Amino acid sequence: MEKFEREIRESKFAELMNKHFAASSIPKGIHCLSLRLTDEYSSNAHARRQLPSPELLPVLSNNSYHHFVLATDNILAASVVVNSAVQSSLEPEKIVFHIITDKKTYAGMHSWFALNPVYPAIVEVKGVHQFDWLTRENVPVLEAVENHNGIRNYYHGNHVAGANLSDTTPRTFASKLQARSPKYISLLNHLRIYLPELFPNLDKVVFLDDDIVIQRDLSPLWEIDLYGKVNGAVETCKGEDEWVMSKRFRNYFNFSHPLIAKHLDPDECAWAYGMNIFDLRAWRKTDIRETYHSWLKENLKSNLTMWKLGTLPPALIAFKGHVRPIDPSWHMLGLGYQIKTDVEKVKRAAVIHYNGQSKPWLQIGFEHLRPFWTKYVNYSNDFVRNCHILDS
Repeated sequence: MEKFEREIRESKFAELMNKHFAASSIPKGIHCLSLRLTDEYSSNAHARRQLPSPELLPVLSNNSYHHFVLATDNILAASVVVNSAVQSSLEPEKIVFHIITDKKTYAGMHSWFALNPVYPAIVEVKGVHQFDWLTRENVPVLEAVENHNGIRNYYHGNHVAGANLSDTTPRTFASKLQARSPKYISLLNHLRIYLPELFPNLDKVVFLDDDIVIQRDLSPLWEIDLYGKVNGAVETCKGEDEWVMSKRFRNYFNFSHPLIAKHLDPDECAWAYGMNIFDLRAWRKTDIRETYHSWLKENLKSNLTMWKLGTLPPALIAFKGHVRPIDPSWHMLGLGYQIKTDVEKVKRAAVIHYNGQSKPWLQIGFEHLRPFWTKYVNYSNDFVRNCHILDS
């Protein structure tokens, strides 16, 4: 019996490792899409046309429009976010999307939106290399994070070496693997902390993650009174499930670390990234960015002993006192974690978020939740068809 139980336990850990690798890899179809669109950028003048067209450039800084910001290197996911926003909007002519991507994806991302306009909405595509403000002087901490050998090894190295699996549960092991996703040291993932500097002429933006789908008109978000706060976000401590909506600071921070214990309350309610409304005017009057940087530095100095998981913990600290909770129906989380997600609740949510490993574009995505995402994929598009997206 003991041998049998040990084998079951080992198979559970092996399954978790396989799922982690599946979640971290790029599907062949999505890689194909990026390569073919990049090739199109170099060979097709129409794929290189200016986005938006010159006469629409003033709209990019016009605060009477609804400005969305999306930072991603996933072209297919970006297309779903934009398509779902436009198709769900009562005023699509007021939508402006600012898509930020990395240098290697820029040509492909630009090609996609140049060849597939989402009229009447307006789309701008920029690479991080095109922002004058994003210099080494302004983002020194992130450069240190990306280049620090110990950190790179933590996120890209052997995730089993040195782990004592006999002393941990599969649930704890799964959480540790999730915390070691390489995306957490990507500049794109930290970009949201620089929104006031990247968009100096904008007053208010909605920042979206690339693993969301918009199912309702979001224009009322711009009417929400944030009462002088910077960040309108859904709180994640008032739900019943253990994975997503029961999160307090104790779930993200190591309270045995003296600095954490001194400055933070373990019972403070956490909030979610993924769909946030940011008042950039209020933000510019704060020291949020400096606080974020200083805590990142402290965590680097402490060899990641203050927290492990990515961009949310330093943001929970930096935005402390600057968050206005918004109604949970605006943003439903956990579609990438839970197979038992209530489909009726999914249908009613304004924004659904596939946070977690089981992204809808991966084979490990949950089949009953995938259609909410795939309905916004343009399967008639030649590039999507020729790359056999989600065929196999």
